[in-house]
Amino acid sequence: MEWIDIGANLTHHTFRKDLHQVLERADAAGVSQLFVTGTDEGESIKAQALAADHPGRLFATAGFHPHMAKTFSSDSESVLRELAARPEVVAIGETGLDFYRNHSPPEVQQRVFERHLELAAELQLPVFLHQRDAHQRFSEIIRAYRDQLVDGVAHCFTEGPEVAQAYLDLDLHIGVTGWICDERRGQAVRDAVRVIPPERLMVETDCPYLLPRDVNPEQVGLPVKNRRNEPCLMPHIGRAVAHHAGRDVAELAETSSQVARRFFRVAAP
Repeated sequence: MEWIDIGANLTHHTFRKDLHQVLERADAAGVSQLFVTGTDEGESIKAQALAADHPGRLFATAGFHPHMAKTFSSDSESVLRELAARPEVVAIGETGLDFYRNHSPPEVQQRVFERHLELAAELQLPVFLHQRDAHQRFSEIIRAYRDQLVDGVAHCFTEGPEVAQAYLDLDLHIGVTGWICDERRGQAVRDAVRVIPPERLMVETDCPYLLPRDVNPEQVGLPVKNRRNEPCLMPHIGRAVAHHAGRDVAELAETSSQVARRFFRVAAP
């Protein structure tokens, strides 16, 4: 089976020493293509460079995670525009709202989020979206821009069917991670995947974060000292998504890969 990981933070410092081995393990697991998430100016530059080094297999997004919104400037916008002109950069983001920790002030998050949406609309690129504890305001902002946007995905979705339906009503796609494997916190998203149509669902790791809680790294041949999530766990996450969605896992792998390529406008390797 083939899988596509739509959210991989491969520029994270924990991958610095062994990225080649990480990509080898992903390839052995059937992960054919990965989308490297840009989370601020520096990380977006790194994501683009990494994708350029692996043409056709890695792609990148360019944006500012809401935690990093306070670092956004007019110069940063110019950098995003330059990055977006590169063929390996296929979406604007990560961008959105995170009122859970408010590492950047809410009013700054909203202003920077809107600027990302304006840029995505101008460049006709999809947006890679983040939302935590900000559903109402997030939805209001998306609604104001949705007619101008070519597409958007609510990545790392962790909420229940009602929020999923609200995002579907906004004509968004939804990305599901190994959060679904969490026996403590995952019930809402386990319920939500049943209402997400196949043509709107994508799968991701959000690595190195969100190592599935039901995975023993040692048993699957992963380094154990930092309990790092990796793209090679896509089949494990995919099986969980298929189980809770009531779908065949091979069908989910094929369909979600097709959806990802159509969403990001990329060809098969």
